[in-house]
Amino acid sequence: MREFSVLSIILFYIFTILTDCYILRDILSYCRYRKKAAVWSYSVSSVLFWGLVTVIAFWPAARESSSLIPLMWMIYTYFSVYVPKLLYVVFSAVGRLFRSKRKGRRVNYGVYAGIPLSLVAFILMWWGALFTRNEIVVENVTVVSGRLPQKFNGYRIVQFSDAHVGTWGNDTSFVSRLVDRINSLDPDLIVFTGDVVNRETSEMEPFLSVLSRLKARDGVYSVLGNHDYGDYMDWSFPSERDSNNALMRMWQRQIGWRMLNNGHTFISRQGDSIALIGVENWGEPPFRQYGRLAEAYSGNSESACNLRDGRFKILLSHNPEHWNREVSKTTDVDLTLSGHTHAMQMVFKIFGYEWSPSKWRYPQWKGMYERVSEKGDTTRLYVNIGCGEVGIPARFGTAYPEITEITLKNRK
Repeated sequence: MREFSVLSIILFYIFTILTDCYILRDILSYCRYRKKAAVWSYSVSSVLFWGLVTVIAFWPAARESSSLIPLMWMIYTYFSVYVPKLLYVVFSAVGRLFRSKRKGRRVNYGVYAGIPLSLVAFILMWWGALFTRNEIVVENVTVVSGRLPQKFNGYRIVQFSDAHVGTWGNDTSFVSRLVDRINSLDPDLIVFTGDVVNRETSEMEPFLSVLSRLKARDGVYSVLGNHDYGDYMDWSFPSERDSNNALMRMWQRQIGWRMLNNGHTFISRQGDSIALIGVENWGEPPFRQYGRLAEAYSGNSESACNLRDGRFKILLSHNPEHWNREVSKTTDVDLTLSGHTHAMQMVFKIFGYEWSPSKWRYPQWKGMYERVSEKGDTTRLYVNIGCGEVGIPARFGTAYPEITEITLKNRK
């Protein structure tokens, strides 16, 4: 019971029982045919879900992330049933307040609205879990800049982010399809902008051979995200966390990824070059601050001073808030690539307008943003909404797993 407090368990039970009691009352009030069968079948299904709540509440606490996958699916199953039930209860309760007479009987129109809407909610939740989270999309983006060297005109970068491979357990099929899709784009460069795991590095092990298949002419570069440091684990000793982080770095090197931990490199084309800079996770409280842009600029190379010239610069930084608060205001970085938001795994398009609850949390939550810095430089940010899931195994609306293909163009 370490995962859930006693109070949260009690509230779970109260919510579940009260919801079912209200719906049973409506069945008794409005069901005209086979009322006993309806009450009996609903009661049995409710008791089964009360049992599911008990299993969730007393699920044994474990260190291994793989043991949390069945728990994740049980919790999702519970909410996929009780969120629609709650939706029905709200409409029915409101309708009860405004009942009107029809043929001598008081009619609750909230019931007629609540039943189809709750069914739609149930279908959408499972559609998101079974289909949307598996449908990989490629977003094509063009970045035009007068500072881009002519030799890099048409240079193509593929970005992916927030893989959270631990959500898949040992099933490598989705990640394998993702890798094949990226390789099919035949990019010049591949970048990964953080959160390869959920809680601990060991989640990567089943996916090492799959991820090692990623190929690009100028290699694969990566930075760490907030989930990649073991900060979501309760370690018995600090040394365990240190070992976890050392293993992350070792495995990324092993699969051929070049990590930019507050550092930079240069990519050359026939005498011209662009700078690729990477910072560790730019954390927000309560998490640690690992990202140090000044250190990434200076590095330890003799060519570090060249970063201060007018060279075209690309920055990999997991959290888009870094661009919002520091990068866009004080640097001459041309393009920042981030992830982190997932668009909260929920995007809805309404008459061409995109909405997500992520808008309430992040000023920059999906797609391309542009700003003029204090130095007068135009700086851009692209936020990739990720290809994996954390928390719930689903994506809703048009929040499909994303691969971003970025084409650089020189403004002549």
